[in-house]
Amino acid sequence: MGVSLHIPLKTDDTNGAGGWLMSWINFGGLMVISAFLVEDKPDIRRTLVEAMEEIAPLRFVGHADSETGARQWLGAHKTDWDLAIVDLFLAEGSGFGVLKDCQRRTARQKVIVLTSHSQENLLARCRELGADEVFDKSHDVEKLVSFCRKHAESLDGKLPPTQ
Repeated sequence: MGVSLHIPLKTDDTNGAGGWLMSWINFGGLMVISAFLVEDKPDIRRTLVEAMEEIAPLRFVGHADSETGARQWLGAHKTDWDLAIVDLFLAEGSGFGVLKDCQRRTARQKVIVLTSHSQENLLARCRELGADEVFDKSHDVEKLVSFCRKHAESLDGKLPPTQ
């Protein structure tokens, strides 16, 4: 079970933004959203992080490779993320448990599933558990980037909540 270290994003209040610096980094005029990734395969995780941070208005603030690790991180960092990207099938546990925990998220937080399994019953279960969208790992990268841009646009100009 691995969990990445969380990079502290709260600063002192000298910038007048309620102590929040994280999301106001500019990406082509868009706010950069903070993302959390649940993916158990290190090579996929590394490739996804590098590619998405390059082409989408987001940066990853944490990751987990198991259901337990994801649930622990999300429980400890309830408001430190804008987007959770969840793989369904993990070496330990599943993304379904993570989706269930994310049902208590704030309205500004989105959860998507990124999977290589496209059985309709699995996709329907993801939506039942509150996934905002489900993307195919091999075919939907452009749709994923578009979703991230739209989410950043929806958050643009709205201060993150203070803790």
